[in-house]
Amino acid sequence: MTFSILSLDEETGTYAAAAATGSLCVGGWVLRGCIESGLVASQGTAPSTFWRDEALRGMHAGGAADRVVADLTGADPGNGHRQMIALDRNGRTGGHTGAESIPYAAHDCRSRLAVAGNMLTGPDVLEAMIAAHEAAAESAADRMLQVLAAADEVGGDMRGLQSAALLILSPDRPPLDLRVDYDPDPVNALRALCERAHGSPYHDWLAEVPVLSDRFRAPR
Repeated sequence: MTFSILSLDEETGTYAAAAATGSLCVGGWVLRGCIESGLVASQGTAPSTFWRDEALRGMHAGGAADRVVADLTGADPGNGHRQMIALDRNGRTGGHTGAESIPYAAHDCRSRLAVAGNMLTGPDVLEAMIAAHEAAAESAADRMLQVLAAADEVGGDMRGLQSAALLILSPDRPPLDLRVDYDPDPVNALRALCERAHGSPYHDWLAEVPVLSDRFRAPR
């Protein structure tokens, strides 16, 4: 039903996440992040919004991503229908793919990188996502967009795609939280929205918004 990616650039401290699905509103359902905690993607045939929110709280308290995921998923008797990946502020990752997930379904968790998907056309979708993440990109947003495009090109969600989302969290920039809730070509629609978000006047205004490195920033 959905494929997603979470990553951390250790050099810049930038978190980047993206997801796409053959249903509506993937951004509202799947992705959550906090610059002081990490990233979470909660998905599946019966995704738990409680998992993603509780995972962020657990990682904010210092919990390792793999331990947080294990505790949350192990306590839920419906975990067979759910999938989750998490990435904490130290770059540790953890994942769960329920036994009842619609195949092909799997996750791949590495240092500072996690990908997951269910109802995929095959394992090559996750492989393409990892390869696209390792390729050169001009920015974190561009890297996430090329990951989604690579997954879609090899088959992606077996139903096709209807929505896509992008989340970038940086210490010195405001969050970039973009969502295409429905479009016949959501990855390209998300790319167009991202380009618009980096243009004037919207992008100029972002220089006045508080960020982690300057919590009290305001117009001068």
